[in-house]
Amino acid sequence: MSNNPPVARLPKPNGLQLIRSLVGGTVGISLIAWLSNFTEYEWLMAPFGATCVLLFAIPDAPLAQPRNVIGGHLIAAFVGLLFFQFGWDSSFGMGLAVGLAIALMMATQTIHPPAGANPIVVLLSAKMGWSFLFFPVLIGAAALVLVAIVVNNIGRPVRWPRYWW
Repeated sequence: MSNNPPVARLPKPNGLQLIRSLVGGTVGISLIAWLSNFTEYEWLMAPFGATCVLLFAIPDAPLAQPRNVIGGHLIAAFVGLLFFQFGWDSSFGMGLAVGLAIALMMATQTIHPPAGANPIVVLLSAKMGWSFLFFPVLIGAAALVLVAIVVNNIGRPVRWPRYWW
């Protein structure tokens, strides 16, 4: 028998919450994918799918606030780009990049778990330049936050976001 205290489960979502998560994830990722059609940049990256889970399934969690979404993605992508520029793309380098990104997100209080994948995305692509910080990271994260502002405030007594910065 474990001495660990019980962990609370998330409450069962109601119909409106399910619809908000469906619409938010659909519109958010569709918007970012659509941007790729009209620019020279590839805007879509897998961590944004995980960001949508936080933004639309548990929007009141600290990890789903704009500060964490935007700041976490920027910090982690910066670390990945720094490692890429120095050629530290070995197995250990990838691990160190993720570890450093986590430590920096913790130190800056911008923890956003999906962003932990950003250094891996950068290092595996082997072609990222510093513009990656803006296209897709900053603009993509901001676009998801904007979609969340609209979707997460439909039919809710509590306004989203809970805090900005």
